[in-house]
Amino acid sequence: MLRIQKVRIADIYVPTARRKLLHPETVRALAEDIVENGLKTPIQVREDGKRFVLVEGQHRLEAMKWLGEEAIDAYLVHARRH
Repeated sequence: MLRIQKVRIADIYVPTARRKLLHPETVRALAEDIVENGLKTPIQVREDGKRFVLVEGQHRLEAMKWLGEEAIDAYLVHARRH
């Protein structure tokens, strides 16, 4: 079973290919939902040396950045590189 842990947003790297898939209107809507209801689903990251690499949850991550948060709930997963 995966455990939720707090991860510093500054320590999360978003792969370049994922950045192209970002939709600002989705980020804005998610940010509003997070303010009202909290973050319901943690993002997924994998460890890569001293940083974490985003596996899933780019819009949630960007919404938390937009809200000025410094940390986010995340599942640490074991994923292979693509």
